[in-house]
Amino acid sequence: MDPLLILIETNGYFTRAQARDLGWDDRAVGHAMRAGAWHRIRRGYYTYAETWAGLGPEQRHIVRARAVMHSLGTDVALSHASGCAVHEIAMWGIELSRVHVTRLDGGPGRIEGDVVHHEGFVADHEVVLVDGVQVLVPARCAVEAASRATDEQGLVILDSLLARELSDEDGLMRQFEQMAHWPFTRHLHVVVRMADGRSKSPGESRGRWLFRCSGIPAPVLQYEVHGPDGMLRGTTDWAWPEHGALGEFDGLVKYSTLLEPGADPGQVVFAEKQREELLCRLSGLPRMVRIIWGDYDRPRVTAARVRSALDIAS
Repeated sequence: MDPLLILIETNGYFTRAQARDLGWDDRAVGHAMRAGAWHRIRRGYYTYAETWAGLGPEQRHIVRARAVMHSLGTDVALSHASGCAVHEIAMWGIELSRVHVTRLDGGPGRIEGDVVHHEGFVADHEVVLVDGVQVLVPARCAVEAASRATDEQGLVILDSLLARELSDEDGLMRQFEQMAHWPFTRHLHVVVRMADGRSKSPGESRGRWLFRCSGIPAPVLQYEVHGPDGMLRGTTDWAWPEHGALGEFDGLVKYSTLLEPGADPGQVVFAEKQREELLCRLSGLPRMVRIIWGDYDRPRVTAARVRSALDIAS
C-alpha cells in the first residue's frame, strides 16, 4: 500500500520530512506539486489533492489544525472554533482560515501566519485529548467561539454543544459565568439562556433566532405528533399549538437522505407532502410553516410569511 496514503489516513497529512525519508527528493516533490497530485496544507505539510478535494470546510480545518499541533507540540491546545471543529460542534458562517490555539506555557497572544495564539488561564482539567490532539474542553471552546461570533452564529454553536450532549445547560451556564468578564463575552447573555439541545441542526437554530428577532413567539421544539392509537407518527422541528401551526426547516440534507439511488425526486417531495398533511390532521394544527436556507437571506419576507401563517399581526 502507498505509505504516504497510510500517513494521510492516520494523521490527515504527511510532512516533507516523511516524504523525503520515503525517497521523495525536492525534484520529485516539485513535480508532484506542479502536476496537481499533491496539495500543500501549510508549510511542510501535504496531502493528496484528490483527498483534499473530497473534504468539507470543517474537515479541512481539522486537518490543518492537526498539522499545526504537530508543529507546535504540547505548549498549546486547540481552542475557539478549531476546538469546536475537533469536538464536532456544528458551526455556521464561522471564519476557518486560521487555526486557533490557547497557550499553555504562558506565551503571549499573537497572530502568526495561519495560527492565532490566545492567552488565558487554563486549568489542568480543561485540556483533553481527542484522537491524540490536545484540545480545550467542549464547553469552553463553544463559549470562546461564540464570543467571537454574531449572536445568531453563537446560538448555532451552543445549541449544537447541547444537542451533542457535550455539556448540559447547567454546565454551559457555569462555563459562561466563569468567562462572563472575559473580552468579547458580554453579548452572550441572551444566547446562553436561549441555547437548547432540542435544536438539532444549524438551520433550526437560525430559525429560532429569526423568530426571536422578529417578535414571533418561541415555538415548541421537537413537537411529537401521535396517532389515535397513541403511537408516535412524526416529530416536527417547531410547533405553535396556540396558533394552529407546525413548522420545519427543510435543508438539502433531508431530501438527499430520503432520496434512494434511482428514486424519483418528485416522489420524494410527494411523500413529504403526504407526511405533512398527515401530521397536520393528527395534531389538529392545520398549517405547516416550512423554511429553507434561502429564506434566511430575506429575513423580513420570511418573518412576514411566518406571522401570516400564525395569524399574528406585524
